[in-house]
Formats: sequence, structure tokens, C-alpha cells
Amino acid sequence: MAKSFRPLSISILTVSDTRDAETDTSGKFLAESVEAAGHKLFEKIIAKDDIYSIRAIISSWIANSSVNAIITTGGTGFYPRDVTPEAISPLFDKPIEGFGELFRAISYEEIGTSTIQSRAFGGMANKTTIFCLPGSQNACKTGWNKIIAEQLDSRSKPCNFVEHLLGPE
Repeated sequence: MAKSFRPLSISILTVSDTRDAETDTSGKFLAESVEAAGHKLFEKIIAKDDIYSIRAIISSWIANSSVNAIITTGGTGFYPRDVTPEAISPLFDKPIEGFGELFRAISYEEIGTSTIQSRAFGGMANKTTIFCLPGSQNACKTGWNKIIAEQLDSRSKPCNFVEHLLGPE
């Protein structure tokens, strides 16, 4: 028996000291992709590169039972202000090690060894899945189109994250 599509409620966080609603092409791409896939965009926020601001936003979404998934863009590099991993990783109940590994493997085919500077990562917290991507729109396209969209689709086989987020069908 074929599984039916189960829409999720997804929040998007852009982490940047320089982006605003007009220039946030990565966050816009992710928000449009979430809705085009049939999911509900719960909220989209732009936050400065600040550990405690990022952590407060993510914590509020994790605590909100209406949010099933979170996707962040930005703050995953090696510049001093890139603090997304330090802000979010401590909130995880379980890391999703395979996400960062797969992202970098796919990214290697696109940008070569520069992918080692990506600290893309993911995890689960309070039945919420969290995927953290680099800030470039190309990185967001890679992450969404080649990994995240499929893992947030209840019809994907042999497994996906939807049952972990919504329970069995």
C-alpha cells in the first residue's frame, strides 16, 4: 500500500549580519521550496550571528508542538561570527551525523575540496528535525533538492523522518 503525503509545519531561520528581507535569497528559496513541496511554512526569521539569539529562536520552535522541522541557512563557515553549530548543537537530543556527511559528499561534486569548510549539520530535538545549511543559495538548493525534501516526504522509501515527527500513519 502506497503511503500518502503528510504535510509538515516547517520554520526557516536565516542567520546573517548582512541579509534583510530583500537580500535573503537563500531563506526565500527555502521558504518557497517548503510550500511548493506541500508543506506549511510556520515562520521565517532573519537573525544576527549571535549564539544566544539563534538559540532562543530555535528553542522556541523546538518547544512549539506545531513546528515539525526547522531549516537554517548561514553561520556554518569558519569566520569568527559563524556560530550556528555552537548555538544549535547543544539543543539536540540526537545528532543526524549522516546529514552533514552526505551534504559534503554531494557538495564535493559541485565545489570540490572547498566543501571541507562547510559545517552543515543536523539533529533531532523534542520530535523536531533540524537541518543547518550554509548561507549560499547554491548550498541551500543542494541541501533541499538532494537531501532534505526527500527526508521530509512521508512517501520516500525505505525511510524518512516524517514518522519520527508525526508518529505512525
